[in-house]
This record gives sequence, structure tokens and C-alpha cells, in this order.
Amino acid sequence: MLGGVPSDLADSPFLRACRGLPVPRVPVWFMRQAGRALPEYHAARAGLPMLTACATPDLVTELTLQPLRRYQVDAAILFSDIVVPLKAVGVGIDIKAGVGPVVDQPIRERRDLAALRPLEPSDVPYVSEAVGSLVAELGATPLIGFAGAPFTLASYLVEGGPSRNLERTKSLLYSDPPLWHDLLDRLATITISFLRVQIAAGASAVQLFDSWAGAVGPDDYRESVLPHSRRVLTGLAGAGVPLIHFGVGTGELLGLMADAGADVVGVDWRVPLDQAARRAGPGTALQGNLDPAVLLAPWQVIERHAADVLARGRAARGHIFNLGHGVLPETSPDALARLADYVRERPRTQPE
Repeated sequence: MLGGVPSDLADSPFLRACRGLPVPRVPVWFMRQAGRALPEYHAARAGLPMLTACATPDLVTELTLQPLRRYQVDAAILFSDIVVPLKAVGVGIDIKAGVGPVVDQPIRERRDLAALRPLEPSDVPYVSEAVGSLVAELGATPLIGFAGAPFTLASYLVEGGPSRNLERTKSLLYSDPPLWHDLLDRLATITISFLRVQIAAGASAVQLFDSWAGAVGPDDYRESVLPHSRRVLTGLAGAGVPLIHFGVGTGELLGLMADAGADVVGVDWRVPLDQAARRAGPGTALQGNLDPAVLLAPWQVIERHAADVLARGRAARGHIFNLGHGVLPETSPDALARLADYVRERPRTQPE
């Protein structure tokens, strides 16, 4: 056991729903609930680069806690970024405002793999410190840790930055499978270590973000992506905490993602949850999946769409209400607060 869920948290609605156990109501949290839409977030981070903020434990603690002071959500998520472990092992990478992660030396040839050494806990002491501080502050509220999946991390490393079509990534996948698999194997090793650090420090659940997995079709996913996501998830199977697996544009991949070994599959807004439940299979809990853009509409529209998500979520073994992707920067914190209250006030009806 790496960590495990403390007894005082085991009955939280969020953790019970992750396990597919009965809950009195649907738990709720929001991806990117820490930041972007909160003025206090921008004030706390003013002038501070993203990766510097992620390596400052006191600030990580503050930014993780800020949304819980605003919203009645059932879990906190660690303030961090998926490229933190890459930076920690020595990859030249930075997050540029308005652009995203940018890599100094993209990985294009076998010799470039030398940049990816295994991650040690001593590489990320600030993560352990921040998680420990948060667990003490949160009490009965679970903390979610997270990491980027090997495919999504590879896409940044190969492209050198964000890409609409992932041309270089897919070209490498198709043209040099041995190099591709060696690259993802190294990234899986780093990801497992990074998540183990968070679990050992007290995270009650972890989420594997495969934001760009929807760029490939089912056959390519099965052969070139799934083995490495599965290695991460099965490598954490004995950790004693729920595992969540999320991607964007992955409607055709939900069954494969469920097979990778997570307890919960995150669903974006493109697939209704009752259909997602059939695709993922009867034993899988689901997380999602309100379109983040709906929160920019009047409350009556938000309420109608939220009610539909809750109704369709009854088809799943367990359901955690969330957005289909992260909170948009233009979102009103008041709208998020009202949505969280709305979800928490509705009883959970179990699937037949």
C-alpha cells in the first residue's frame, strides 16, 4: 500500500461514488476549479510564472483551497500542472501565457530520449509538502492528485508545444513504433512515480489526464496509447485510492479507457452520460459532463442542462458531477457556486 484512504474520508460522497457505492446525492467538483475564473487566484499569482507557482508549497496550498471557500464542492484538486514532473527531471519546458507548454528541445530522435530520466521523490519535495499541508487543512474533504497521461505528455514533447492536429506526434507514432513505445514507456515510469508521491503524501484519489487522446482512432489507441495508460493505472492499483481516467474527444474510446484499469472514466460534453455508461460498461463509474460553455448562459439554461446531466448519470454505476472539461476563464464564480449548490441538493437515484 502506498497510501490508502483514511477512515474519516472513506464515507465521503465523492470517494463512495468513485467506488460505485450508494450515495445520498451526486458529489460535485470542477476541473480547473482552482484558478482562472477567480479574482483572488489572479491576485495571488500576479507576476509569478505558472511553474514557479506550482513549486511553491504555501501558494499551492492557498490556490487549492481558494475555490472551496467559494463553492460547496465535494473534493479539492491539487493546484499543479501536467508538465511539472517533466520540468522536475530536467526537461527544458515552460508554460508561456496565452500559448501553453513550450519545449526547448523537442523529442524527435532516439538520442533525445536521454532527456527523460526516472523521477525520484526528491525531485518534487514541494509536491509532498503541499499535499501534506492540504490534507491537514482539508479535514474530511478529499484531495485529488493528478498527472498527465503518457500520450498527452508525449504530444507536447514531440510537437514542442501545443498543436491543433498533432502532426509530428502522429507521424512518430506511425513511422517509428519502437521509438514511440520507448518514449511512452519512459513517460509512464515518470507518471507512476509522480502519482505515487502524491498518494504517499495523502491524496485520496488521483486523475490521469489524457487531454489529447481523442486525436487518435480506436485501433491506434488500442495499439499505441492504451498499453501505456494501462501500465500507469495498473501500476497504482494497489495504492488504495480511486483512479480517474479523463480525456477530451474520446467518445469512441470510452470502452477502451475503461479497460485501462481506472475506477472512474471522465466524459467530455460530446457524449450523453447514459450513452457513455453503455460504452464504458456496467462496472465503471462516470465523471462529467456539463459543457463548460453552458456556464456562460443564464441560470435557467444552466439548470436545465445540469438536470439533464444528473438524469442521464443515473445510468452509471456511480456518478460524479463535473464539467466536460475545465472551467473557462470567463465563467462567473457565482454561476459555479449556484451550480454546486443545485447539484448537492438533488438526491442520487441509483441505476436499476
